[in-house]
Order: sequence, then structure tokens, then C-alpha cells
Amino acid sequence: MSRTRSTGRTALLAALGLVTATGATATVLGTATAGAATPGCKVDYQITSQWNTGFGANVTVTNTGDPVAAWTLEWTYAGNQQVTQGWNATLTQSGTAVTAKNVSYNGTLATGGSTSFGFNGSYSGTNAVPATFKLNGVTCNTATPPTTPPTTPPTTPPTTPPAGTKADNPYAGAKVYVNPEWSAKAAAEPGGTKVSNQPTGVWLDRIAAINGSSTSMGLRAHLDEALKQKGSGELVVQLVIYDLPGRDCSALASNGELGPTEIGRYKTEYIDPIAAILADSKYAGLRIVTTVEIDSLPNLVTNVSGRPTATANCDVMKANGNYITGVGYALKKFGAIPNVYNYVDAGHHGWLGWDDNFGPSAELFKQAATAEGSTLANVHGFIVNTANYSALKEDHFAIGDSVNGVSVRQSKWVDWNRYTDELSYAQAMRDKLVSIGFDSHLGMLIDTSRNGWGGTARPTGPGATTSVDTYVDGGRYDRRIHLGNWCNQSGAGLGERPQAAPAAGIDAYVWMKPPGESDGASKEIPNNEGKGFDRMCDPTYTGNARNGNSMSGALPDAPLSGQWFSAQFQELLKNAHPAL
Repeated sequence: MSRTRSTGRTALLAALGLVTATGATATVLGTATAGAATPGCKVDYQITSQWNTGFGANVTVTNTGDPVAAWTLEWTYAGNQQVTQGWNATLTQSGTAVTAKNVSYNGTLATGGSTSFGFNGSYSGTNAVPATFKLNGVTCNTATPPTTPPTTPPTTPPTTPPAGTKADNPYAGAKVYVNPEWSAKAAAEPGGTKVSNQPTGVWLDRIAAINGSSTSMGLRAHLDEALKQKGSGELVVQLVIYDLPGRDCSALASNGELGPTEIGRYKTEYIDPIAAILADSKYAGLRIVTTVEIDSLPNLVTNVSGRPTATANCDVMKANGNYITGVGYALKKFGAIPNVYNYVDAGHHGWLGWDDNFGPSAELFKQAATAEGSTLANVHGFIVNTANYSALKEDHFAIGDSVNGVSVRQSKWVDWNRYTDELSYAQAMRDKLVSIGFDSHLGMLIDTSRNGWGGTARPTGPGATTSVDTYVDGGRYDRRIHLGNWCNQSGAGLGERPQAAPAAGIDAYVWMKPPGESDGASKEIPNNEGKGFDRMCDPTYTGNARNGNSMSGALPDAPLSGQWFSAQFQELLKNAHPAL
């Protein structure tokens, strides 16, 4: 499975409407007037998960009126729903009436600006979506109908793009495929039914995974199941394309089956068969998201000669060009299929967030996107933090903070990085990519499957201002020993539930890495999948240059990467944030 690594500067020198298969959603539209702003708002209230007595919800508020410096959203439940826990807003409830107020960092809403918050709740009986919302006292369901009714009704719903074109955000207005194999494993765990209906990525990490076996579903089996889940609406299927020659050149746990020079096999035995299946007209009604070659391209920036973290294997892959060739070929083949949406891996902030990694990585992504006859148009977006643990948003410290005149960037944890969390990194990387020629509608995905960092160790405020290190370490949600630790991390928790359009420039939060699948074995285990033993998965390992010679922070007794790891799943449930 996917591995990511940190390469620091000093220490290392270096849209609306997504629902799960059993969820519910409603969109209440308010006034949207071109030209001068008038009072109005749009509210998207999504039930993102639901079980016998509880549910999770996400609310996106869009201001279509004049800019506001603070906001209050109100609604009333028809049943006995009770809000039990919220995030990104201050929620109070009196009887059936709920009030949500902005917190310090999301109160300002420009005309057309949006923000999101979420909460968990309890209920019995029915769990109906509220009918009416008010933003700062203005009712949000007062859209004015046209004075002259259209002579013919629209032929397609607003969320469905015209034939032959792609949706700007494939997750908007769509359910997302729930992998029944992962779902069954999750549901079999104590407490697992709370999340077993969540959508996760399907990893095609070897040639044999395309056809499957007597004990595992192949690609066609997944797509056929997706058609059943789709019904009459839209449905996204998430695939991880992950079998490059010389795969994951700076790690061992996630090495692959193809040797460094086997680019021919990659094209003809791996990419071509996948593309042929995806192009089958039977699946034309699915929105197929491909996340292309996790971890490959960033390695060519940070782990090659000239960097202290260089490896001979990464030098080989940079010299032979097969990462660039392979990614370009995959993008060209998949990009030619009308209902396929390519998202390229862009590492994470703890890998590429440093000044000397950020820009060169963007340029390398462009090089790969235009290799093998591909064009930038074949890239719908990028994905960050896949299979990693970087916090989505650090609330208790910012990159511009200083303590006693010392910048947060000088703290041991931040280590001169330009970013503190994945959301700020994803948005900045998007802006950089657009500036060098990628489409202005480029969308980002953030893998939030294991970056919640909840539980009893989650800080509730900033650290002490004794020093910049006590300030950062005391307040950071990400509780890893070092930002470079990546394997089966102790203390990690499930992160934000999958949802569409949660923030500006972000197409969706996704669970691309299925929670409970191991990052790598804690000790050497012979296998026929080409997967080696990486000491970063050994809890007794005292580290290397990539993690500041720190302990690995890995859980013990882990199986091979991709295999089910019950202890890790239980750890993720226990430390989930938002809590289950």
C-alpha cells in the first residue's frame, strides 16, 4: 500500500450533496442574484452516516447576499434529534431548535463564500432533514421563481453534466461506492458498524487485482456492484492505480511486483486492461475517479542524489524516466474515457511543504501530465495525504505565529515548513498548479481516513508560550513523534467523514486508504507480492534521517501492507475525530 515520507529543511534538508450508500441529503437554495448582492443563502445539510440511534451530519453554508463578518444559522427539527457534538461551529440546542454560530476562523463570508461545519447527533424513530434554515435571520429557502415559466422542463438534473462532458466536481450530488469486502471486515469488528457504510478506495496494487480471484473481487466485480448501488442517481467509484515499475523507491513495505525497467509490462499488462474495462459502455453511467500512482513523483524530488535522503533506487527511477512515462501513459489512457476523472498524487505537507520541494514538485507534476502524449486536460485534480496521518487543520497554531520573537517555522515540529496542515497545503498546491498552466477548475482531494487524532490526547488549546516548541507541541493535533513517521501510527484516529466540497478548491474529503488495512509488516514476512520489510514499521526502530532519528511510533504485530490489521482499526475507532 501507499507510503509517504517527510523530508524537512533543517533536520532533513529537504460541492454539495455527497452521501454514503445509506445516507440522506437535502439542499435548500436561497436567493442568488447576479450583480448587486441581496440577502440570501444556500444551505446543504447532509446526513453523512447513520446507525440505530445516532447519525453524523455536515452542513455547508453559502452566502449569496452582502458580505458578513459573523454568521448564525438556525433550524428546527421535526423529530427528537439531539446534537451531541460539533466541530467548526458552536452549536446549541433548545428543545427542537438548533443554533450554529461561527468560530473564530470561519466567521467572514464574502458574497458567494462558503463554509462548512459538522456534528454528531442522536435520534429515535425518524431522522428527517430540517425543512427551513435561517442565516442571520434571513430565510434560506426564498428563491424567487422566474416570471415566465420555461416552455419545456430541463432534460437533466442540475448535478448531471451535458452528455460528453464531465462534472466540475464528480462528487457533487453523488453517492460514493461502498466496497463490500472492506465493509464486511469493518462490520465484523467491535464498533465497526458505525463506519462500515463509509466509501473507501479500491486498490489495484498488482496485475492480479484486475481480475480478482476466488476469494477477492476484481475490477469488473466492483464496477458491477457499483451499478447495483447506483440506482437512479449518480455514483462515484474510487480506484487507486498503484503498480509502477520500481514502485515506492524509498520504502520497502510498499514495493511492488514490477522491476525498474518493466515499463512495457506496466503498459500492456496493467494499464491497458484497466482502461479496457473502464471504457466498457456498461459502466458509462458511473463516475470513475482514478487516483494515479501514490508516492511516485514526489520521490523524484526529495529522495534522489543531492538530497541527504537519497536512495539508489530513486536515482534509478529518475534516470530511466519510468515514473514519468508510466504516469503520463496512465493519464492519457484513462483521460480518453469520458466518465473517468484522473487525480494525481501530490504527497502531503510533511513531505513537499518545504520551499525547496514545493515548486519543483509542481513542475514535475506538469512534466508527467504531458508525457507520453498526455495533456494537462487529462488531469481533473490532485490528491494529498493518501494513506498518511497529517492533520487536516491545526487550529491552535498558525505558520505566521511567533513566540518570544521566534517564528513557528523554527519549531522542531514545523522545521521551516511553509504549511502546518493538509488543508492549507492542498489549497496552496492547487493555486501553484493553476499558476503553471493546469485548469483553473482543478479540484483537490484530501484523504482523511486516518488523520483525526482524537481521543484523550487531543489538545483543547494552544501549548504554553514558554518556547516556540512548547507552544507548538502542546497544541498540535497530530501527535506523531515526528512528522516523518508513516507506518501504522500509534494514537491515530479516523478523520473527517467523506464529504463533497468541504472547503474552497477541495472536491472532497475521501477515505482513499481503507481504515484497518496495514501500512506494512512489523517484522519480515515472506510473500509473493514483492513487499519488503521496512524498519519504519518496527515499533522498536530508533529511526533515521527521514524521521530525525526518532522512534517509529508504529503499532506492533502488524501484517503485510494491505492486509487487515484489527488492532489498528480499533485504534482508529477509539481516537476518531469527529468522535463516533
